[in-house]
Amino acid sequence: VQLVESGGGLVQAGGSLRLSCKSSGANFKLYSLRWYRQAPGEQRESVANITTDHATVYADSVKDRFTISRDNIRNTMYLQMNNLKPEDTAVYYCNMPQGPHSRSYWGRGTKVTVSS
Repeated sequence: VQLVESGGGLVQAGGSLRLSCKSSGANFKLYSLRWYRQAPGEQRESVANITTDHATVYADSVKDRFTISRDNIRNTMYLQMNNLKPEDTAVYYCNMPQGPHSRSYWGRGTKVTVSS
């Protein structure tokens, strides 16, 4: 299973970015997915989850600003990030927590930098 993130970059506070996570090697529609982030010097934290039936959960810090979604035809998960704040600066990772063989799979991350 491979997960490849893209879409990160540098944006000013108040701006928007859309992250993508392309999956290969798994029957994508069968698995729940998550976005995590890790800021410099901080622990990795969960940002948002999406289940196989598209139910979603968000961290309080991103609720009403971020939207997680998935396209089971394109085997891709998205994270639409609006009204970005400097504290959103982090490397964002996608995760398949219970993938094939009950293993957890991670992408390599995409960096998001929000300037004030």
